[in-house]
Amino acid sequence: MDTDKDPTPTDTPPADGPRWFNGCAIAVLVLLGLAGLGAWALADLEKGLDGYGQLEQSGPSGSVVDPLGPGAAARYEDGLKVTVSRPRAEPDGTYSLTVTYENDTDEELRPGGDSPADAASEYGPAPLVVRAGRSLDDHASGYGLDWVNSREAGAALVPPLGTDRKRRVAVRVRPSAKGIPVTVEVDPPSAGHRETAHFQLTLD
Repeated sequence: MDTDKDPTPTDTPPADGPRWFNGCAIAVLVLLGLAGLGAWALADLEKGLDGYGQLEQSGPSGSVVDPLGPGAAARYEDGLKVTVSRPRAEPDGTYSLTVTYENDTDEELRPGGDSPADAASEYGPAPLVVRAGRSLDDHASGYGLDWVNSREAGAALVPPLGTDRKRRVAVRVRPSAKGIPVTVEVDPPSAGHRETAHFQLTLD
């Protein structure tokens, strides 16, 4: 007589619920990570196609139709930042301001190009232009501006500016009348494309 019987299972098989949940959670995290990486790569590719010379900031764009104001900074995609200070009246009737270059790019820059004579101008085009009038004006009418230290400013712009370095360029101007508008155009030379940043100030 066969007395062997199938053994009765005494252990309950583990539930698949927690394992399935853990697997789904890991898959979701992986997908989110891949999506974030893809978005970062796409943004970096877009910047690369632009040449990293585009202005990238909130508020006024710094374009000729939407200039920045005194104390504002023009921020480029490659890490260059340029700030123009508020003009300060001097006892001799001139006004002084400072243009500050901060190089947070990964390479050495030459903010004024190769020639001090061509680095600064009251009329443009040049790496740094300080002229009378609003940014959209082709020329000022009824008033003018004398850039007193343009040669010194041009000479200060030419030396190479290393990475993680800052340079302040002093500008002193003499307006033909108090309260006139002044435009500062910053166009640092680049191997590729770089937008010109426009600042509009008032000599109060």
